Amino acid sequence: MNACKSSNTTRKQTDSTESKKELEELYWQRVEDSRSSYTEADVKFMTGMIAHHAQALVMSRLAPHNGASPQVRTLTSRIINAQRDEIKTMQQWLRDRGETVPKISIDSLQLTITLDEKKYTKYRQMKGVLTQQQIVELAKAKNTEFDRLFLTYMIEHHAGAVSMVDKLFNTDGAAQDGSAFRLASDIQVDQRTEIDRMFEMLEALPETD
Repeated sequence: MNACKSSNTTRKQTDSTESKKELEELYWQRVEDSRSSYTEADVKFMTGMIAHHAQALVMSRLAPHNGASPQVRTLTSRIINAQRDEIKTMQQWLRDRGETVPKISIDSLQLTITLDEKKYTKYRQMKGVLTQQQIVELAKAKNTEFDRLFLTYMIEHHAGAVSMVDKLFNTDGAAQDGSAFRLASDIQVDQRTEIDRMFEMLEALPETD
C-alpha cells in the first residue's frame, strides 16, 4: 500500500512539474508572439510619445519655482510621476523589440531628444507640442498667471497626446501588440480625465492675483 501511495505521489508531482513547465513555455511563447506582432506605426507612436511626454516634464518642473498654487503643484507632481514612468515603459518596449530607443536630455528649458545619436526634432511638429517661445513664456509667468498659462498649455498638450492615440488606433494593423494597446489606452483615459480636471481648475482661478 505504501509503495502504491508513494508511486501515486511521485506521479502527481511529475505531472504538476510538467504542467508548470508547459504553462511557462506557453507564457514565454505568447510574450515572443506579442513582440513580433507590432508595426512601424507602433514604433513611431512610442518614439513620438516619449518626446511628447518629455516636454510635459519640462513644463511641469516649473511649478514649484513659479508660485504655482497647491492644486497645480499636486497636478504637476502627478504628471511628472506618471509620464516619467510611461517614458521608461515605452523605452523598454522599444528596447525589447530591438528598436532604436530615444534618449532624453533636459537642461533647464532645453529639451533634446536623440535617436541613433542624431537630434530628433520631428516631435516639434506633433499636436500639442509647445514652441520654445511658449516654453519661455511659461517659465516667466508667476503665481496665478503661471497657473492659468500652465493649465491652458497643458490642456492643449494632453489633447495632442489623445489625438496621437486616436491616430494609432485608426491605423490598420497597429496596436495589436498587447503591451502597446494597454499603454496607449491608459494614456488616452488618463489624459482625457486630466483634461476635464484642468478645465475645472481653469474656471476656478481668480481673475487676478
